Amino acid sequence: MTDVTKYTNSLGMVIRQIPSGRFLMGNDRPLADEIVRLGHWRYGDVDERPVHWVKITESFGLSETPVTNAQYEQFDPSHRESRGKMGFSTEDDEAVVFVSWYDAVRFCAWLSEREGKPYRLPTEAEWEYACRAGTTTAYHTGDALPPDSLINAGIVWYPTVRNPDIDHPVLLPVGKTPANAWGLRDMHGLVEEWCSDWYGEYEEHVYVNPVGPTFGDFRVTRGGSHSTEAYYLRSANRSGCLPDERHWYVGFRVAMGEDPQPARVRNPDWIARHQWNVISTVPESIEKGPDDDDSPYFAGPLEYVNIPHDSFGPLYGTHNHDPGFAVCPNGDLLAIWYTCVEEPGRELGIAAARRRFDRASGALQPKWDEPSIFWDAPDKNDHAPALWSDGSRLYHFNGLSAGATWGPLATILRTSDDSGATWSPARLIIPEYGPRHMPIAGVFALRDGTIVLPCDTPGGGKEGVEPGTALWLSEDHGETWYDAGGTIAGIHAGVVELADGSLLAYGRGRDIDGMMARSVSDDRGKTWQYDASPFPGIRSGQRIVLMRMKGTCEHGSDPLLLVSFAKEPLDSPNAFHIIDQSGAKRPITGMFAAVSFDDGKTWPFARPVSDDGPDRLIACMDRRTQRVGRSHAEWNGYLAGAQAVNGVVHVISSWNEYAFNLAWLCERPPALAS
Repeated sequence: MTDVTKYTNSLGMVIRQIPSGRFLMGNDRPLADEIVRLGHWRYGDVDERPVHWVKITESFGLSETPVTNAQYEQFDPSHRESRGKMGFSTEDDEAVVFVSWYDAVRFCAWLSEREGKPYRLPTEAEWEYACRAGTTTAYHTGDALPPDSLINAGIVWYPTVRNPDIDHPVLLPVGKTPANAWGLRDMHGLVEEWCSDWYGEYEEHVYVNPVGPTFGDFRVTRGGSHSTEAYYLRSANRSGCLPDERHWYVGFRVAMGEDPQPARVRNPDWIARHQWNVISTVPESIEKGPDDDDSPYFAGPLEYVNIPHDSFGPLYGTHNHDPGFAVCPNGDLLAIWYTCVEEPGRELGIAAARRRFDRASGALQPKWDEPSIFWDAPDKNDHAPALWSDGSRLYHFNGLSAGATWGPLATILRTSDDSGATWSPARLIIPEYGPRHMPIAGVFALRDGTIVLPCDTPGGGKEGVEPGTALWLSEDHGETWYDAGGTIAGIHAGVVELADGSLLAYGRGRDIDGMMARSVSDDRGKTWQYDASPFPGIRSGQRIVLMRMKGTCEHGSDPLLLVSFAKEPLDSPNAFHIIDQSGAKRPITGMFAAVSFDDGKTWPFARPVSDDGPDRLIACMDRRTQRVGRSHAEWNGYLAGAQAVNGVVHVISSWNEYAFNLAWLCERPPALAS
């Protein structure tokens, strides 16, 4: 760099000189009331701590504003086709969006060759240092942003329209906000900006020219964007995206200068608790049942969430819901679920807990391990996880929002070949953000090996779309995916393949004649026919399990299992009834299990998912107590289930685990005491 404070290149970019120096990176101080989000956030995000000294030893250049459409398209003229996508960034002087991290890196390489000067993306440390420009407040303007610097700030659902006042596109012209002390504009909230670093946790060290870890899932983005709460626009706030994501929130600005020379690399040396000491080999005792195969077996409830009530990031004691679940090839149970303060929030991440198979005893350990973070895109809503085992490999599916809310989601896949000890990098399998991309627990394989991923299609919005479930299929072991095209009646659907190759599904929210809708497809999900099922409809906070069991008893083999909810109270004329050991027909309420040996034509056995003990209160989702007993079972929760090699079915709600076998399912529940 020369001694001048700015330089204008051949694209018309103004490059500002940023002097060398040092600063405190991160945040651990109380925030002003204006930027406290819903009263929950007082000391910044967990990933902004510990605050640590960073030294930048060489001055560098940074573009005054983000790269514009006109500038970027001199490198990639084909990007004009993305102008105006979803209504964003149409004009020459608007910030370029719908560019991946790889696109931004290639642009910098092209510009370096064109200009004969070293261009690159800034490091995360350089970005925060330049944004602060010597300030220590939440923004370079102080502890609040001027109102004209906020662009559509809030929790935005667009392209879903829930609030027309904010759920809409906005203009993104660069250079319209006040400059900081070093002449940089648009540092708070025009577009998130790609940085060079992989995202990683901070450590308690003095860093010189830090460059972040050498590996990861996410590349850092900084600055926040339009259509985002002001809290996420702070100088210290950290965000991140998969490097091949392209959406309407993220653009970039360029740095000029040689690559920084770090004194040390920030690579974490820890692994999450659910990955500790995982034995990947399959034990010989895995097929041993908890009791004789002909004896009824039931166990539960056993809590698996176990997050302290006052935990506040990255695990939250506030709200834990929507689990995925699998029996690992090594016999362990693995549960994943989202943990958050509020479901549309950017803080929502995915937690995990493991219940280990004890090889010495040939049984599961009596308690679940303490939870830990499983997967968490920084400041992105990771809505709706799903977990599935094909017997040798684990598959983790997850929705990925561009920002807050689950309105538009992309979908990722990770796999593990060692029972979850390690995982492949996240890969976008549905890269476009849309309404049919929210994974549901209940992934399964057809008899020909095709993997079926159910995905919610939320209802509502300006189109008035009815709620339903889409099916995404992969015929090549998860490499490529396509939408089958049809829509199951109701969200959160459970789906199963029948003996004749057709598909049967039950979903929530589109009851027929007061009963849960039954959907049947004869063309692998391309079209569906609907009628009423024999089961009561379910409501908000509930999700079913529908699966084919493996096993044989006197009534038949490989039956269908449905675990659902009876929503009416016992004294209601519409209460759900079962037949007990006395032959009496009596009402039950809450979670029940039903079995069919003729592919769903009849369901001869049904009983509450309960130990049939005396009435008592148990803890359920988010520590709310519920009554269980001979006629009562847990009455809400998103269910997920899987069958172990020993024949035991494990079902989890949003809080508890239950286990039972086929003999228990086909045993009539005891009669009520006279």
